[in-house]
Amino acid sequence: MLQKLGFIPGFNKQVSELGAEGQWTDGDNVRFRYGRPEKIGGWQQLGDVKLTGAGRALHHWDDNAGIKFAAVGTNRILYVYSGGTFYDIHPIRTTLTGCTFTSTSSSKTVKIISSGANGLTDNDIVLFDSVTGLSGSTFSNSTFEDNKFMVTSVLSSTEFEITMDTPEALSPLSAAGSASVLCYYSVGPAKQLSGYGWGTGLWAGTSPGPATTTLATTLADDAAVTDVVLTNSAAFPASGEIRIGTEDISYTANDTSTNTLSGGSRAVNGTTRAAHTAGVTITNISDYVAWGEASSADFVIDPGLWVLDNYGTKLIALIYNGACFEWDAAAAGATSTRATRIANTPYASRHVLVSTPDRHLVFFGTQPTIDADTTTYPQDDMFIRFSNQESINQSDSYTVTANNTAGTQRLAAGSMIMGAKRGRDAIYVWTDTSLFLMRFVGQPFTFSFEQAGTNCGLLGKNACVEVDGTSYWMSENGFFMYDGQLKSMPCLVEDFVYDALNSTPKDLVNCGLNNLFGEINWFYCSSGSCVVDRVVTYSYVESKMHKRPIWTTGTLDRTAWADSAVFDKPHACNYDDSDNASFDVTGNVDGTTIYYEQETGTDQVDAGGAITTVAANILSGDFDITQRRSSTGQVIGMPDLRGDGEYIMKIRRFIPDFISQTGNTQVSLLTKNFPNDSAVTTSFTIDTTTDKIDTRVRARSIALKIANTASAEDWKLGTFRLDIQPDGRRG
Repeated sequence: MLQKLGFIPGFNKQVSELGAEGQWTDGDNVRFRYGRPEKIGGWQQLGDVKLTGAGRALHHWDDNAGIKFAAVGTNRILYVYSGGTFYDIHPIRTTLTGCTFTSTSSSKTVKIISSGANGLTDNDIVLFDSVTGLSGSTFSNSTFEDNKFMVTSVLSSTEFEITMDTPEALSPLSAAGSASVLCYYSVGPAKQLSGYGWGTGLWAGTSPGPATTTLATTLADDAAVTDVVLTNSAAFPASGEIRIGTEDISYTANDTSTNTLSGGSRAVNGTTRAAHTAGVTITNISDYVAWGEASSADFVIDPGLWVLDNYGTKLIALIYNGACFEWDAAAAGATSTRATRIANTPYASRHVLVSTPDRHLVFFGTQPTIDADTTTYPQDDMFIRFSNQESINQSDSYTVTANNTAGTQRLAAGSMIMGAKRGRDAIYVWTDTSLFLMRFVGQPFTFSFEQAGTNCGLLGKNACVEVDGTSYWMSENGFFMYDGQLKSMPCLVEDFVYDALNSTPKDLVNCGLNNLFGEINWFYCSSGSCVVDRVVTYSYVESKMHKRPIWTTGTLDRTAWADSAVFDKPHACNYDDSDNASFDVTGNVDGTTIYYEQETGTDQVDAGGAITTVAANILSGDFDITQRRSSTGQVIGMPDLRGDGEYIMKIRRFIPDFISQTGNTQVSLLTKNFPNDSAVTTSFTIDTTTDKIDTRVRARSIALKIANTASAEDWKLGTFRLDIQPDGRRG
């Protein structure tokens, strides 16, 4: 009694496993094509290096000669990828000249003294240039020349420290040498956090009692050394925590007569113990919340993000809530130049894009009055400003006159503009509550603004995409689309996604279009995670084909995505917050990013050719049988697999069917007698020559699982057949 197994495409996670009979309920690294599940494609590392920090934005374009470029913005550095090589094009905020070096015997710490104010904060990036006069030390001119370092600690307005890979083993430097220090623009932290956690105070965190002083004596890199002698401890609480450089230290007693903090522990809050020299700054952080802990304050620290677009051959790059820069790919020697600030543009904006084909540069959540003093003239989260047509950097580009097309607009619905996306006939602008349509209409108004929806705000600035005149986005309360009408998208995995969604790092949610397979991916942070670790995918092609919404979920963790268009395959960033190795920044503490080409091969392949298996699986809902009988009790026909579980099933064999298969595939039958039972798994390995599998499986309900667990394995599922028959009513 061979019977075909048929399952509706897409996952249904809104019902129980038994309620999802005839459907798929779970899986990972799978997609549906023509109604059948298959393993997704693999990915290959591009370039032979890791990028410093968390990759947060990708943008592809080409120049007039057809040379392809990819801009990659991390929370630390703006890179351009071209011809297999990454180039650092990050803009320089200021250059310090005449800087000197001081090292300490047996210490990895080097102090840099500048003649003028450095404007640095901890973890900023600096680049050394024109280094001279260093000799006798472990650290020579070449140690610093053209090398980047992450700032370990800012000691004062004219002093900061960096950490070397090795300690000083020769003659220490004492205000020696001379160098220029190029200070990179700050982008922001790698993570989006709530409260005043470790690593956030430099960006927006405050403490009710941020007392500071200096270290009176040297503090060794020794866990047993817990007493800290301050220059003055009078302003510090009786017990609490302090920060020295990048190390946090707790203490239980404060003897103000000797200025000694005692009874403490080194390297708390997940920080790393280090040696500290006398004179370094000590800060009271007793009122801060540790990294990842809940905060009593309703405050979210924005992550370091970029917004990228192109204006002809020029890359437009905006630091989220910061300044806007340009880099011309067509310029002579472009890859050896840096992005520069676009003159006369706002100093603080949430978003930017180029309106096409009319060629206006549009800023969102920006300054009503453009001025470098953002304290006096802060950004307005609902304010829009656009340039004169075909003019983005002139002195009058943003001055509204009767003779140009520059202008402004303040939206009324919502509290802040979350994001914007260029569409076929309009720019979609989302606030935290609403959707607006921004259309070019020409003079005298330049753009019209129409509110197209309410209670449908954008979850995070990158949680949207536009496809063929339709926009799709993730909101606080579900998925939406706009195709001329606002529509809530039915989603059979919605509860699974939102019940486990970490809504604090919502600006880390990023949406990526994969037009090779007609898919939209939303990558997000699951509950308890402050890094992207999950994906939910909507197949708009399959949904149209089968006239029902088709969704999948998985563990693909991508922090930025760019669709195939300029390049043949999609590109994406994968961030590892625990890997601080980097090819270009000494002292990196912000993790690294690997840049991948997606949908290539069957596995993950790194720059050295090392292969990691892309494990894929899919699981069906439980199915059972009903045996139909005549009025006289005679069996009629075959058992109905859409049954009510009245009968025990016995499966004697099954016949696998794959549309295509490479290597082995694991097929498992998961059996239960009652819905709350733990499933008993019986697994079989199927190769390309397997014609049938004999089994002795017996249960009231059975689920089917298809998986691969090794490299070079690939599969596309066909139609399985089971030899199945009723075997009584009792298990």
